[in-house]
Amino acid sequence: MSNGVLLQFAKAPTTFDSLHFAFLVDDEHFDRSLAALVESRTEYWGDPQRSHNEIRHEDGGRALYVLDPGGHLVELLTRPYV
Repeated sequence: MSNGVLLQFAKAPTTFDSLHFAFLVDDEHFDRSLAALVESRTEYWGDPQRSHNEIRHEDGGRALYVLDPGGHLVELLTRPYV
């Protein structure tokens, strides 16, 4: 990534327990990510329990959750937790 962060993904299935990764992104990145999820028909949720199929609007921003191929919960949010 442009800020020097390196993400490496293991091929599923893995032997890791399910984890939660949260990424603070700007509004433009969130919009592009959401559009890509919608276009690819990837399921996403507004809560970590995966019970609401819509983005979350709290803390003055937006957030969504999606499962990665290894079953880990990835959260994108536009504002830090209050």
